[in-house]
Amino acid sequence: MFSIRILPFFLVSLSVMTMSPTITHAADMQTTQPQAALPRVLVLATGGTISGKADPRSAIGYDAGAVTGEQLIAGVPGVENLARLKVEQISNIASQNMNSQVWFRLAERIHEAFTRNEADAIVITHGTDTMEETAFFLDTVIGDSHPVVLTGAMRPSTAISADGPANMYEAVKVAVSPQAHNQGVLVVLDDTIHAARWVSKTHTTALETFHSRNAGPVGIADPANVRFFGPPRAEVHLPLPQSHLLPSVEIVYAHADMDAAQIDEAVKTGARGIVIAGMGDGNVSQEALAGLDRAVKAGVVVVRSSRVGDGFVNRNVEVDDDQHGLVASFDLNPQKSRILLQLLLADGRNRPADIQSVFGAGY
Repeated sequence: MFSIRILPFFLVSLSVMTMSPTITHAADMQTTQPQAALPRVLVLATGGTISGKADPRSAIGYDAGAVTGEQLIAGVPGVENLARLKVEQISNIASQNMNSQVWFRLAERIHEAFTRNEADAIVITHGTDTMEETAFFLDTVIGDSHPVVLTGAMRPSTAISADGPANMYEAVKVAVSPQAHNQGVLVVLDDTIHAARWVSKTHTTALETFHSRNAGPVGIADPANVRFFGPPRAEVHLPLPQSHLLPSVEIVYAHADMDAAQIDEAVKTGARGIVIAGMGDGNVSQEALAGLDRAVKAGVVVVRSSRVGDGFVNRNVEVDDDQHGLVASFDLNPQKSRILLQLLLADGRNRPADIQSVFGAGY
């Protein structure tokens, strides 16, 4: 039986503290509730489209990470009536440049804030390209009952009808809701609340890009209400690696006429894991499957996921996973499968059967 474990994090390093200036947002004189009675929300800004500014290179061109977290909060009318807000700038990058070191800084700062009773909830502003990956990483390594909510925008802050202010307002509203406790890490955009395990970006530019495939959203939010559809779900918690390093895991995209060149190269260059973005139910060609057999014999853990987007990758359907020593990703897409495998390998787990049990434990 799989045992869910929660291990303490190391406190954030002094270098992180020096790079993250603290700014407290002032109270509005029209607040109907005294500021001292409002919940405390720590906003951790990382950049992304929500902090972008228009660029003349095209009608929709913009540069991400051009606005600070404090400036974002200042542009959200009425948010000061929801909570006492404190803003820290963790990074200010486009989310395609998001990396594991920022993930570690976020995880440690969240743990520190809750351990020291600095905040009642956390809101993270983030670009949408990799938001689902950051949310899933944090959901896996944070074992705290306090709300952690990610939000962002599909239009930059200078755009006509920018969606950032509404998303930010609703993210704070969800974060201070009593219903948000024990819900794991959440993603809030476009009036919708998603769980980190299921949410995915599904459209390149549309405002309603985020959907929770295979499960549906966990709730809805608007300026008036926050509603969750059900009780908290099962969660998988793993320790944050003390080394601040994640093992190398490569994603290999399957396609017609596929050979094993990328698989063999991943093994040659020292990958400890491979995730296949397979065709259909995680399938690959016979030649690629032979390459996966070579990888498994070399001690590399192989997870079969799918490039399709919806549906489960089940065990022992067209591929005999038992015979080949492979792991089926079930509901996790390739990018989330990669993160979970990295954390498991960092925790010293490398047996396919053990890894398979964890992949199935969070659904």
